Amino acid sequence: MINRRVVQPFSPIYDKDSKILILGSFPSEISRRNRFYYTNPNNRFWKVLDTILNESFYDVSTETKIELLKKHNISLFDIVYSCMITGSSDKDIKNVVFADIYAILNNSNVKHIFLNGKTAYKLFLEKYPELKDKCSYLPSTSSANARYRLKDLIKKWEIIKNYLQ
Repeated sequence: MINRRVVQPFSPIYDKDSKILILGSFPSEISRRNRFYYTNPNNRFWKVLDTILNESFYDVSTETKIELLKKHNISLFDIVYSCMITGSSDKDIKNVVFADIYAILNNSNVKHIFLNGKTAYKLFLEKYPELKDKCSYLPSTSSANARYRLKDLIKKWEIIKNYLQ
């Protein structure tokens, strides 16, 4: 595989009513190919939201996922706008160009930012240290994070509900 510069293939999801922002690191190859967040069937992101919000996120269309995110006042994006990468692994992300998170924060009601995984959290604090008090790390929903079973992820991710009320 060749290390090449890849640009974020999709736009952030948010609106003026968004209360939280969930940031991943950078889309996997499968998600880039499918042109939407967390479309690798082994990633547990949508299954976690299914349970926490008592909605059917997992097995619905992209348009329905967007509607449900907005219904629950959740915005979604990645901290990396572009990078050099081989494959999908966060460890292969190099030469990062960061996403403009303030474009979302200034045009929404986001009060808290959740980082999906250690890489997203580390990169976020590298670029936006002034927002440290407004963010929280959550364990990655990636299948590469074998330390957490689905029920363990759900337990950790339930905190998002506290910011959606």
